[in-house]
Amino acid sequence: MLGSSMAMLDSTVVNVALPTIGRDLNASLAALQWTVNAYMLTLAGLILLGGSLGDHYGRRKVFVIGVVWFATASLLCGLAPDDITLIVARALQGVGGALLTPGSLALIQASFHEDDRAKAVGLWSGFGGIGAAVGPFLGGWLVDGPGWRWVFLLNVPLALVCAPVALRHVPESRDSKSHGRFDVLGAVLGALSLALVTYALIEATSGSVIIAVMAVAGIAAGVAFVYVEKRRPDPMMPLDIFASRQFTAVNLVTLCVYAAFGGFFFLTALQLQVVAGYSALQAGTALLPTTALMLLFSARSGALADKIGPRIPLTVGPLLCAVALLLMLRVGKDAHYLVDVLPALVVMGAGMVTLVAPLTSTVLASVDTDRAGLASGINNAAARAAGLIAVAALPLLAGMGPEAYRSPDAFNAAFDRAMPICAGVLVLGSLLAFATVRRPPSDCTHRQCRVHGNVTTPPLEPRRGATEPDYGLHR
Repeated sequence: MLGSSMAMLDSTVVNVALPTIGRDLNASLAALQWTVNAYMLTLAGLILLGGSLGDHYGRRKVFVIGVVWFATASLLCGLAPDDITLIVARALQGVGGALLTPGSLALIQASFHEDDRAKAVGLWSGFGGIGAAVGPFLGGWLVDGPGWRWVFLLNVPLALVCAPVALRHVPESRDSKSHGRFDVLGAVLGALSLALVTYALIEATSGSVIIAVMAVAGIAAGVAFVYVEKRRPDPMMPLDIFASRQFTAVNLVTLCVYAAFGGFFFLTALQLQVVAGYSALQAGTALLPTTALMLLFSARSGALADKIGPRIPLTVGPLLCAVALLLMLRVGKDAHYLVDVLPALVVMGAGMVTLVAPLTSTVLASVDTDRAGLASGINNAAARAAGLIAVAALPLLAGMGPEAYRSPDAFNAAFDRAMPICAGVLVLGSLLAFATVRRPPSDCTHRQCRVHGNVTTPPLEPRRGATEPDYGLHR
């Protein structure tokens, strides 16, 4: 729980620190986009590979390596003298996150007796949600107090506690069926495609030939990724899993929903500080209601979806979120929190509560039980990739210049153009869900992480690979 919470904290805490980072390092808007996207890029591109490495070499071993890697990269982030160093360190942080995130849940799957496993997974997910909820508040307090560098440096003492405890008290486990062949080429091509397309979108305003070449190369790398995954005997992302129309449909809905979420949370943290005049702490605290609602009511939403089917929640949820984004148009200069900000965030939280648990359960129900972990990993990676592309593309679509975040008037005008775009993407997701999502078979059984508070990605489901023999001390 401690290790995975480190990664969840960083997915939410950094947005609040962006204006201060920009001023301190004299960074452009593009550099701030890369500060967010470099982390998401390597995490999304390598998270499936990280799970496979843990299955083969030992989940505890890979988890501890990920924790140490993440902490070392965090130290580099905290000491970064310029924006380029910070961006590189953030990319390295994502590699560590890709190693520790799937491993943390797989360790629980392997270490607890089946009768206790569901409760353990629920606690893991709940504490991770608390970490995500505390993230913006903690980040704001650190930025306004010791300084933005402590947003990253805080991970170092956490890792110094986490790694020794894991080595001493957590039993090692691995998948006895793992053959040790890893789809490194597929992972590299997938990450390269995302990197090139992201770079082209962020730098598109320059209009140079090099940017066009980068965009074409990114698309070519994506095509090569699909070709490699289709031809390899043990692909990172088996394409035959998309033979399930329900799985494909729900992942398309995921792309729409989490693209809008990624753009919303990236821009809102800036809007509250640059335009509304909030401090970093006030901006972080302002975002708490959305995550709190998810923590309190996601389990009930999942139970309701089991009764009525996922189609209605996955149709209504995005529409509620779209309404929330349009309500955010009220947030301008000197915005009043109770009147202008809170109503939008409450509606946003209600929409996310409505859709996240049913989305996860539908993904898991659309494939065979033994592929639920793979399906969850793909869905999680798709959500991260969607947020990555949104953070890159939305400032371009909204007409934000490189220095827009330094001018309240310019940023506010671009924000007012960006929110309807995000709302439109959510409406598209709602229409896709209404047209394509169907109720799973009545005899479908699966576990899922319903107590969930991370607003940037859906919850993960552990892989169901073979494990070591039962450990009696956990009975």
